[in-house]
Amino acid sequence: MRYHYEKPALYSSMYGDIHICDHPAYDSCTLFKMGSRGLAVIQQRFDSDTKQTWWSEIDPWLTDSLYLHPKFKTLFDDRSGECKDGVFPTITIRQIMWALKMKPLPKERWETCFDRRDI
Repeated sequence: MRYHYEKPALYSSMYGDIHICDHPAYDSCTLFKMGSRGLAVIQQRFDSDTKQTWWSEIDPWLTDSLYLHPKFKTLFDDRSGECKDGVFPTITIRQIMWALKMKPLPKERWETCFDRRDI
């Protein structure tokens, strides 16, 4: 039995666009947009050479799994919003997987999290 979400051998990435913005925590994200409302999803990255972490768009093999999940539309309606100053409401990949009751990605030692719901 798997305890973590694993990368599938074959995947597509039809949903979600990479959005470049001027947010204080990240420069790029994966944006799911319906009409004028949008929800930005970010994932933390790590550079082992410099020991630095940063937030950016999610892995492309996760986009369709999130968007096609039966509970995604409800979560999107609850958390999405209009663009303000070039930034959409944001959620981390762990927060969205937890909300959708999906198996999480394996947690790394270097990962951090946000204390609040709104990023």
